[in-house]
Amino acid sequence: MTDALNHHIAAILPCRNLDASTAFYEQLGLAVVGDHGTYRLLDDGAGWQLHLTSETPDGWLIPGQNPFGLYLYTERVDALAERVRAHIIERQKAPTHKPWGMYEFALSDPDQTLVRIGWPSRLME
Repeated sequence: MTDALNHHIAAILPCRNLDASTAFYEQLGLAVVGDHGTYRLLDDGAGWQLHLTSETPDGWLIPGQNPFGLYLYTERVDALAERVRAHIIERQKAPTHKPWGMYEFALSDPDQTLVRIGWPSRLME
């Protein structure tokens, strides 16, 4: 993480297996910048920050019922989709322009957190 004082926000995401979740998010370009055992800080150096924690009560993450989701904004939608194409959960396995005005695709992390990656369609060249 940068030492600059920027106005930003980071999600804290519960996970059952820190190593599996870390490996998943590393595929998206995030890297571990802090490891505190059961709590890890990830950053891509360009604005994405994510905190992963296994410090959750038993039964909090129920397989098939994970209510959590992340939306990652980036102009590099196609490049990231190519990198993780096998994990895209939509039938076409490629980013598409959605009715809500985003060019995006969706993944599911190891704990079934919905991860959407996109960029506004109106800003696409």
